[in-house]
Amino acid sequence: MSRRRREPRRIEGVSVESLSHEGRGIARIEGKTVFIHGALPGERVDIELTRSHRDHDEADAIAIHEASPERVTPRCEVYGRCGGCATQHMSPALQLKFREQALFDQLGRATGNAPVQRLAPLTGEAWHYRRRARLGAKYVPGKGGALVGFRERLKYFLTDMRGCHTLERKAAALIVPLRELISSLSIRERVPQIELAAGDDALALVLRVLAPPDEHDRALLDAFEAEHDVSLYLQTGGPNTVVPLSSRSRPLTYRLAAFDVEFEFLPTDFVQVNAALNEAMVGRVVDLLEPHEGLRVLDLFAGLGNFTLPLARRGCRVRAVEGERTLVARARENALRNGLPEVEHALADLFDDSPAAEWMQGRWDRVLLDPPRAGARQVCEAMDRLEPGRIVYVSCNPATLARDAGVLVQRHGYHMSAAGVLDMFPQTAHAEAVAVFDRG
Repeated sequence: MSRRRREPRRIEGVSVESLSHEGRGIARIEGKTVFIHGALPGERVDIELTRSHRDHDEADAIAIHEASPERVTPRCEVYGRCGGCATQHMSPALQLKFREQALFDQLGRATGNAPVQRLAPLTGEAWHYRRRARLGAKYVPGKGGALVGFRERLKYFLTDMRGCHTLERKAAALIVPLRELISSLSIRERVPQIELAAGDDALALVLRVLAPPDEHDRALLDAFEAEHDVSLYLQTGGPNTVVPLSSRSRPLTYRLAAFDVEFEFLPTDFVQVNAALNEAMVGRVVDLLEPHEGLRVLDLFAGLGNFTLPLARRGCRVRAVEGERTLVARARENALRNGLPEVEHALADLFDDSPAAEWMQGRWDRVLLDPPRAGARQVCEAMDRLEPGRIVYVSCNPATLARDAGVLVQRHGYHMSAAGVLDMFPQTAHAEAVAVFDRG
């Protein structure tokens, strides 16, 4: 027998007390914490419960009776439905404030202390900053053809969107043409994803195809590539199956002018989403490492060399360690392209902290960490074998940064000299941060 679906429960006149680390309003109803999407501290709202858990509930704000002075009108017409953004209803000042509060609260709990110095947040343009995105695609005849965009919040469905205010402008302008292109293909029901990547002077689109395009499809794709001045790639399987549609494809590059270095990358390679903030971040991190001729720096989770090459340009002796073989190869190529053959590159599993691990060998003046969201726990637990005088940790997840900071401070005796927010993802609940640890 099927279970009847429960009707959503609406509660009126809820007072919002504070913000969570994800930017949701927090209220307490009958002694239970409720996290409310779209609500701000000090507001009185009507809510609709969306999910129930043992120790908390989740809800959406569906009516605002007393609005916060920090509330602004979202720019996007599908905001609230689209899962790409979460904080467009907040003023820029409040967005920055809640990210800083989340960072310093978590660091304080993990280490028992505030950083000696709060670094001024790095900020940039709030709109059209995003040079990388993975968009879903689906042919839906009931919607008039193909949809291209982010998934709806808390749902599997794609958002019916015709533009985006966070994507780089040229990419945002292609959403409608891409919908029309996919609708015209014979394999329109077999194109589930489009990955976009923008360099300084070129835009690439990788179409995931679950069936080979026929001759007519290829002609349509070729015409689209020429008309919109983009490089199209087709991907039939894993990352190693990505191939350019034609010889028209151009390499993707970005430049860090302050260090006179340029990086070439593939559309599926990881690069920071926000180009302007990345440039500012690299400058700050290099300054925090206090580079000078001959300084020994171990750059872990080095990727394409985003920090490696600027440090080498400042005269540092750098070993760049990365766990993905293809990125190590391209990092070497970028070092040679920029006239920095002395940089040492190594492939290693940075989640292996055994004493015999090659990356653990030697002594270093500085260690730079730029791990994925999972953090760098194994590296931090083994830091007594490396014994650097200073550690600079760049994080895309303040929760794992705080966890690892606790290891460095409580177990290894480092003190947290400085920390600050890098506002890499405006209009979203994501936060990037940097922290500095010095030997006690």
